Amino acid sequence: MSSTNASTSTQIQLVSRPAGWPTPENFRTVEVELPALGEDEVRVANEFISVDPYMRGRMNDVKSYVPPFALEETMTGGAVGRVVASRSADLPVGAPVLHQLGWRDVAQAEASAFRPVAEIEGAPLSLHLGVLGMTGLTAYVGLTRIAGLRSGDTVFISGAAGAVGSTAGQIARLLGAERVIGSAGSAEKVELLTSKYGFDAAVNYKDAPIREQLPDHAPDGVDVFFDNVGGDHLEAALDVMNTGGRLALCGAIASYNAEAPTPGPDNLSALITRSLRMEGFTLGGHFDLAGEYSQRMAEWFAAGEITYDETVVDGIEHAVDAFLGMMQGSNTGKMVVRTS
Repeated sequence: MSSTNASTSTQIQLVSRPAGWPTPENFRTVEVELPALGEDEVRVANEFISVDPYMRGRMNDVKSYVPPFALEETMTGGAVGRVVASRSADLPVGAPVLHQLGWRDVAQAEASAFRPVAEIEGAPLSLHLGVLGMTGLTAYVGLTRIAGLRSGDTVFISGAAGAVGSTAGQIARLLGAERVIGSAGSAEKVELLTSKYGFDAAVNYKDAPIREQLPDHAPDGVDVFFDNVGGDHLEAALDVMNTGGRLALCGAIASYNAEAPTPGPDNLSALITRSLRMEGFTLGGHFDLAGEYSQRMAEWFAAGEITYDETVVDGIEHAVDAFLGMMQGSNTGKMVVRTS
């Protein structure tokens, strides 16, 4: 048994449900005194916590694939840190671990709530929240199981400079895509997609309607659409899909903060006339691919075939700012909060 002085935990709670865009007033910061460790419990000093688009949906009290965040309770989500006190033989002090206890700087729970992760030379622990973790697995599942990516396919990815999108573009190329096209919301991000992430073409959707720009960059059509945005991007993709094309719907960030229903695409008949297959997915039903993905990504990463960006915000007290910034597109790659 080991002990530590980290007996106080700073935590972020949701206190009211946002209408439209969240504001800092929807959250509060609390200090929680942690009890002495119980049998088989561990205490973890988080190093990084994840802020992700799906968390916006959990702030609404609606039926979804995961329960909504409870009011007056600490929000959950991905985090990675090190064990600082332990009454578990399986998780000694110093072990790096991943967990879903989320928005706090110190987490304490039964050992079963934490999963040990490997330390990879040259990789910060935060990558277990990004390309080495669920972010990367989401990209892999969408491209392989949902979209059935084939060698020679042309792939279009919306929200391509975000965490999932930038990983999906690289994985698509490694799996044999012939052409990879991305969309992003600034000239800097567009340049990054083509210069660093290996996209063949990228579009700034703020320059002109994406529906007008996309055909010029996909002269031979699109076989696979990986969608993180929805709305106008889904409509644009349907215009250019090839016969037999597959659309994997991962996110719909365009509508997450809408206060009224957003109009659907006006061209859904393309699903019929071009024999398209469109399928939405969340990661929960596909964790059976985690082992396969981890092995392949470890090989790609070791071979220097994967690059990444992180936007790091320092301090648990700035977690809400990080979340709001991510929702507004201020991040390049994965947005994380450094809590230690």
